[in-house]
Amino acid sequence: MIALLLFSALLWDQAAAWGFKDGVLHNSIWLERAAGVYHRESRSGKYRLTYAEAKAVCEYEGGHLATYQQLEAARKIGFHVCAAGWMAKGRVGYPIVKAGANCGFGKTGIVDYGIRLNRSERWDAYCYNPNGKECGGVFTEPRHVFRSPGYPGQYENEQICYWHIRAKYGQRIRLQFLEFEVEEDTACLADALEVYDSYDDVTGLVGR
Repeated sequence: MIALLLFSALLWDQAAAWGFKDGVLHNSIWLERAAGVYHRESRSGKYRLTYAEAKAVCEYEGGHLATYQQLEAARKIGFHVCAAGWMAKGRVGYPIVKAGANCGFGKTGIVDYGIRLNRSERWDAYCYNPNGKECGGVFTEPRHVFRSPGYPGQYENEQICYWHIRAKYGQRIRLQFLEFEVEEDTACLADALEVYDSYDDVTGLVGR
């Protein structure tokens, strides 16, 4: 298969800032790339995912639900999220770096709700994808150029990449294709690029 892709995304207005607040590194794209662990909510809001749905969210993006050990490793380098989410094997919890009265019960570490017997309970999700930083990524810059792996050469067969463009509500994103080539297949079943107005499920397809 051959697919050469180069496009740019322009975010109108500036993306929300992130950095240290109250001694905690918030919304850090670097942490997601370094640890391979990231937090996901349902497209419809917080605490809306069953275990099966949370698992599907992570797998859809090319990863899987994070294990307790993977979430703890991320926490040790600063990953702090005050939201309970599913982990591997039906476990629920969230990582706390700095103790606070309103989150974590004043303790640091993984706030562990244990393995849930009721897999229909609704929480968020903690996903793990160590290859996301090599093929895909999360971006908040006002302008960015994306390239398929190996560009301008061929990328490997059976390769799937996900790029997440984060923008504030109401922002517009402009995609400009500078160079585009895929395998000759009118049905786009061999090589394809899909654009979604979502990141956690198969809804919101803008175009293929």
